[in-house]
Amino acid sequence: MKRAYERVLCALLALALVVGLPGCGIALEAPPADAAVSGSSAGEGDANVKETPAVPAVAPTTTLPPAAPLAGEPRPAAEGITDLGDLQAQLQAIYDTASPAVVNITTRIIQFDWFYQAVPQEGTGSGFLYDTEGHIVTNYHVIANADEISVAFADGNDYPATLIGQDPSSDLAVLRVDAPTLPTPLSLGDSDALRVGQFVVAIGNPFGLNLTMTFGIISSLGRVIETPNARFLSEAIQTDAPINPGNSGGPLLDTSGRVIGVNSQIISTSQSSAGIGFAVSSNTVRRVVPELIATGRFPHPWLGISMLTLTPERVRILKRAGASLDVDEGVLILDVQPRGPADAAGLRGGQRLVTIQRTRVPVDGDIIVGLDAEKVTSERDVMLYLDTKTHAGQEVTVTYLRDGEEMTATVRLEARPEE
Repeated sequence: MKRAYERVLCALLALALVVGLPGCGIALEAPPADAAVSGSSAGEGDANVKETPAVPAVAPTTTLPPAAPLAGEPRPAAEGITDLGDLQAQLQAIYDTASPAVVNITTRIIQFDWFYQAVPQEGTGSGFLYDTEGHIVTNYHVIANADEISVAFADGNDYPATLIGQDPSSDLAVLRVDAPTLPTPLSLGDSDALRVGQFVVAIGNPFGLNLTMTFGIISSLGRVIETPNARFLSEAIQTDAPINPGNSGGPLLDTSGRVIGVNSQIISTSQSSAGIGFAVSSNTVRRVVPELIATGRFPHPWLGISMLTLTPERVRILKRAGASLDVDEGVLILDVQPRGPADAAGLRGGQRLVTIQRTRVPVDGDIIVGLDAEKVTSERDVMLYLDTKTHAGQEVTVTYLRDGEEMTATVRLEARPEE
């Protein structure tokens, strides 16, 4: 009898909590009809709905937690959740706005067979309209050594293109077309403001499939990639947005439709996308392209030396060959260009030759260990510092070792001669 009474009392208490009995001081509103059911999601079915646990007694002064946002209501910014419908609409808008300015580039190189017959070899790539004067940015390797270049726009019009400037060291080139009407050029974003995890879009012509858009994220920043002339380019953007042959030269865009990079390289054992692609950063484009338009080339700063990176293993080999070295790392100056910047500052190259596996190597030259306030330990460090933090005509302080003694020299950089 007592248990039956307790069950009735519990039922009455539960009813009071749901509908609100007079004098209890608690009045809970029923959830809106379109509110989501906790523990399930749309499309999952009744199998996922759990039984509602018993409601504990609540003191009259208890404040209820705020309700979750209803479907369609914006969530607090702190949660960082983006509505997928909005993202999809944004991606569609990017394609509609940017794709008219993305071009398909066809190149032809005239070669000759054994019978001296001309045999044109064709290549393809991508590019994008840079300004209202018809300048188009692409990769240097897309147009390298081309005898003829043509550019096709999204509207189907095809125009011959003139090569305005090229820079193998940044893998960038600028073409120009003379067209009666042009689409709106793409604008450049600030690649220094990018963050890993940002959404990005690549538009180009992979495998000749015109105006293909792919989507991904920024996988890493500040990557160092090798350029077509065996130099190094820093500030490269790594992305998992699928990039394939034919994408080279096309834009990598942020979700505002601004160019943050020029798609350039992939790492793949199959020569197709493996989720590791690289783009030349937009700030490299901002630095190099105006010079290419104005003069046809970019004046890379130059020390006027040939170098060798020292590692502990290389030092051991050089010592066995008879070189005098007191360090395990640094950049050994092998040769100094006569009347070049380093020569004018008094830097010294190799003073004698030693033989290593039938190769004559200059040794006992100065060993560079710093540029301005930055430590350098390799040829790559030297080239990256010069290209990203200096310009032709600027003075730099070179810290070096000579006969074991640390010394400094002020070198006025010059533009690197044409290769």
